[in-house]
Amino acid sequence: MKSGLISISDDSGLEVDSLGGDPGVYSARYAGEDGNDSLNNEKLLREMDGQSERTARFRCVIVLARGGNVLADFSGAVEGHILQRNQGEGGFGYDPLFVPEGYERSFAELGEEIKNGLSHRSRALEGVVDWLR
Repeated sequence: MKSGLISISDDSGLEVDSLGGDPGVYSARYAGEDGNDSLNNEKLLREMDGQSERTARFRCVIVLARGGNVLADFSGAVEGHILQRNQGEGGFGYDPLFVPEGYERSFAELGEEIKNGLSHRSRALEGVVDWLR
């Protein structure tokens, strides 16, 4: 039974340029179905071993739909680069490896307030809010 309400779907991931956009939509399970943040980070570092090009971004895509029809889609990204090794204890996922543009410390070191201010999700949600208005 259809409710007639708007449905919101989103996905986020890390896109690494030298890896052709990987891990992308597979970010959470990059090291396999039984992987975790630590194993995902280890695999990313192995895959990037010897790479001089380390640019990357976190991207979020949000889609609004109703009755099986896509109404609108929105994307938000935060650009940066991948470190050679983990730095910092905070955050989750790839935060210890990702340094956003304009900063010298990883997301794991910057703290929640700065990270949330740069968030790819919040950038995508801004478009959703504007569209809903």
